[in-house]
Formats: sequence, C-alpha cells, structure tokens
Amino acid sequence: MTPFTESIVEEAALAWLTDLGHAVPYGPEIAAGELGAERNDADFRDVGLENRLQNAPAGLNPGLPAEAPEDAFRKLMRADPPSVIERDHAIHRMLVAARRSHD
Repeated sequence: MTPFTESIVEEAALAWLTDLGHAVPYGPEIAAGELGAERNDADFRDVGLENRLQNAPAGLNPGLPAEAPEDAFRKLMRADPPSVIERDHAIHRMLVAARRSHD
C-alpha cells in the first residue's frame, strides 16, 4: 500500500484548482526576491499570499463597499486563536459567514 503523504493532498488540490481555471504558479517563481515575487518571507514561512488575499474580495464580489476588502484582509490576518486548528476553524467561520451575508 502506498503511504498517504502531504504531497498527495497538495497535488490533488493543485489539480482541482487548475481544473477550476485558477492559475497555479510554480513556487520558486513567486519566491521572495524573484522577479514575479508574491511571497515576503525568503524561508517560505508566510502561509498566505498577501496581495492575493487583499485583492480577492473585490474580484469575487465587485459590489462590495470600498472598505470591505481591507476589513476582510485585516480580519483574516489577525485571526489569532491559540492553535493552528482553532485558527483554521475561526477563518472558516468568517468565510462562511461572509458568504452567507452576500447570498
């Protein structure tokens, strides 16, 4: 039996995103210091691509008030529960609540 590894999940997620029409850039091409840099940390510790996070709400919801994307970004970046799992749950709750309020 093949062991289940993180790379299997990552490759499946990237294939799914590609199938949905999202561009999936090659990691080293967006690394800090590169011409197309989207990351801030040269050691790849930043888990979110801040420019994409800041621009996504307006692109997904063009009718949002001008301050809404910045407010959403600030809330996502400061979610600070004591564990990674609790942080993920807090962010998920925010995203679900935001989606429901716009449906």
